[in-house]
Formats: sequence, structure tokens, C-alpha cells
Amino acid sequence: MKAPNEEVPPAATAGGAAAIDATPGRPGARGARERLTPPSWLALMFLLPALLLLGFLVVYPIVYSVIRSFFDASGGSFVGVDNYTGVFKGHDNLVAVRNTAIWVVVAPTVVTVIGLVFAVLTERIRWATVFKLVVFMPMAISFLASGVIFRLVYQQDPDKGVANAAMVAVHDMFRRDTSYPGAGPRNGGSAPVRQDAGAVVSVRPYSAGQSALVPLLKIKPEYLPKGAEPAAPPPAAAPGQLTGTVWFDFTRGGGGQQNAPNSGESGLPGIRVEAVQGGKVVAKATTEADGTFTMRKVPAGTYTIRLPKDNFTTAYQGAEWLGDTLITPAIIGSYLWVWSGFAMVLIAAGLAAIPRDALEAARVDGATEWQVFRRVTIPLLAPVLMVVLVTLVINVLKVFDLVYIIGGGDPNASVLALQMWTESFGGGNDQGSGSAIAVLLFVLVLPAMLFNIRRLRQERK
Repeated sequence: MKAPNEEVPPAATAGGAAAIDATPGRPGARGARERLTPPSWLALMFLLPALLLLGFLVVYPIVYSVIRSFFDASGGSFVGVDNYTGVFKGHDNLVAVRNTAIWVVVAPTVVTVIGLVFAVLTERIRWATVFKLVVFMPMAISFLASGVIFRLVYQQDPDKGVANAAMVAVHDMFRRDTSYPGAGPRNGGSAPVRQDAGAVVSVRPYSAGQSALVPLLKIKPEYLPKGAEPAAPPPAAAPGQLTGTVWFDFTRGGGGQQNAPNSGESGLPGIRVEAVQGGKVVAKATTEADGTFTMRKVPAGTYTIRLPKDNFTTAYQGAEWLGDTLITPAIIGSYLWVWSGFAMVLIAAGLAAIPRDALEAARVDGATEWQVFRRVTIPLLAPVLMVVLVTLVINVLKVFDLVYIIGGGDPNASVLALQMWTESFGGGNDQGSGSAIAVLLFVLVLPAMLFNIRRLRQERK
């Protein structure tokens, strides 16, 4: 018999040691749980296939590229750091380095800003889900397909390229140019006009009260405006006026008198005409639908009738997007179209996690919406914005598809990733130089990767 409050001593084991209580929640339960965990060698056996695959696909190529970067194109001669210094030599390599720097500075910043704007808008508009779907949709398209799309968007011909079609439409809303590329006077001494440095000028001088005839040839039918009317004789010139007719001196089917408006010949509307005296323009006019023009308030004296050369140049066709100057900004524009949805989704998730009481407290204190956004929302979103920015920097350093497809091999659009492929497999046949560029890109990406890993660990803590 034991007393009610008497403590029962632990039972002795065969060896004299105290038995361990394995009841959950007791200190002795820790040893029992440890005996249930699998040994380390068994865990390594399960990880071994993944480790072997990872080493074959990741570690081995990195090590081999580092070693290969110290050898020449044939791989038989050790050249030290010559391949690394060669990255910053030569026109094509320097252009690739410059363009990569432009990409790293411009693209991630602009994409982050656009994503922030879109994320804020989705909180204030109806059908936010549809808006997010439309903006994020380009992420579902491969970079190859995106490059083909924007290759068509940037076509020079406004009838094919959407970008130039929009630019021409906006331009024509404010100023519509009528031009006749390739037009000029008839060859020979009988024509009343001649060509001079791209312009068309009268052979003889004219004075106020006279009328001029300006026949032109070599006009393609597609350049004739729809509103052109049959050519009319010059209107009668009153004192202090110069009149004339500019027309297409060609009769379909033959016949007609040269250097005179005939039935069936078309007037040329929209042509700018100038009266020039001593190299100075004294009066101007623009031809009507039937090709006639009238210059008023012309001072006394003799003048040369001149059609400026801009009448005979191609009308405004938009920008040369894939030319030497705009090709890199054009490709960055396509990158914005693809990645803005990615930035928007991440930033929108960050906005949803912001405590609403902080925003309401700022509004109660009298802050405007702009002040709330700038002094409350942005500081609270700073970690998310930094993660998005760093992720885009990593992605931009590796950009290849868009540059290759849209640039079409133009050296002015090249970046380091494309230059690496060109040197190694695209005709350069120098895997030593290509490996050096690959190692350089890896070194540039590594700090950004470490920053993201550190940020994730801090968030877990």
C-alpha cells in the first residue's frame, strides 16, 4: 500500500537503468521520436538521382565553360584572360556591351513602373479581373511568337506595320502631305520647265499678271490623289497676281498636244508652288484639285516659278523602327508588352497585403491620394518592388529570343547573350570567346540571385 500522495519510483530495468517515458509532451519523448527518423544515408540515396541530374545539367556545364574560356577557338592553346579582355574589344562586342547596359538600366525600371501603375488601376476600376487577364496574356505567348508579332508590327510600310500605320494616321490628322515621288519634267528643250537640284523650275521668268504652265511626267497612278480633277487652263491673272496650272501631261491612248492641258489629262492637287526672285521666295501657293494655282499680292518684277523638291519625295511613312537608331528601343518596347503583366501581378499581390488601416489613417489625417500613394503605399511596397526589379534584371541579362527574332541578326541590336551565341554557334566558331561571355553573364547575374535568395530567407524568418 502506498500513500495517496506518495511518488512511485521509476521501475528498474534489467540493466539497472531507468526506463524512458515516451509519452508525447514529456522530455523523454524526444529520444523516441529521434529513433523514428530515417538515417542520413537513406535520405542521400533518395536525393542521389536528383543530385546526379543537377550536376550533369548545371554544375558540369558551368565548370566546363569556365575551363573552356581560358583556351582559344580550337581548344588546344591556353590563352589566359585574353578571351575576357576581348569581350570589350571590337565594334560588335562593344555594341553588345552598350546595348546590354541600356537594357539593364531601362527595361526593368520601366516594366516595374508600368506594372505598378497597372496594379494601382486594377484596384480602382471595374472588371479588374478582365484587365489583369488581358495584360497578363502575353506571358502565355512564347518569346519566339512575340518576336514574330513585333517583327510585323514594326514593318516600315504603313500598310503592313501597325506602328507606322498609327503614326501616319496621327500625322495626317494634323498635316496631310501630297507628294509625287519620281515626278519630273519632260526631257528636251521644248518643255517650259526643267529640273534643278531635285526641284522643278521654269525655264523663262514670269512677272505679275502672267500665267505659267508646268507639265509633269513620270507619275505612278497610285500617287494620283482620289480627289484629282481634269486639268484646267490657268485662270486669268489679275494685276499683282501670278497664276498657272500643274498637271500630268499624259493622255491615255496617245494624242493631245504636248505642254498644254488636254482633255483626259489630270491636274495635280496639293503641289506647293513658289515665286522666287534672287534666291528669295516672294510668294507661295498650293494647287487646287484641277492643278490650278493663284499667287496674290505679287510685287512688280520678274520671278522664277519653282516647285520645291519636297513635292517629289515620298510622303511621311512613319519611323524606321528597325533602323540603326531605334532598333534597341523598339525591341525593349516588345519586352515591356510581354513582361508588364508579370510585374503587375506581383505588385498587385503586394498591394493586397498592405494593411488598410494604415491607408485610412493617412486619409483621416488629411493626406491626399497622391500623398498616401507616395508616402504610405510606396514605402510599404518597397520590398516587393525590389524583388520585381531584381528578377527583371536577371531576366534582362539573359534576353535572347526577342533580340534575335526582331533584330534579324542586326549587329546594332546585339546584346551579350546574343553575342555569346553568335561567337559560339552562330558563325563565329570561337567557343573560347563565347564561353568567356557566358561566364561574364553568370558573374553579372550571381549578385542579383544572391540578393533574391537573401530576401526570401529574411521573409521566412
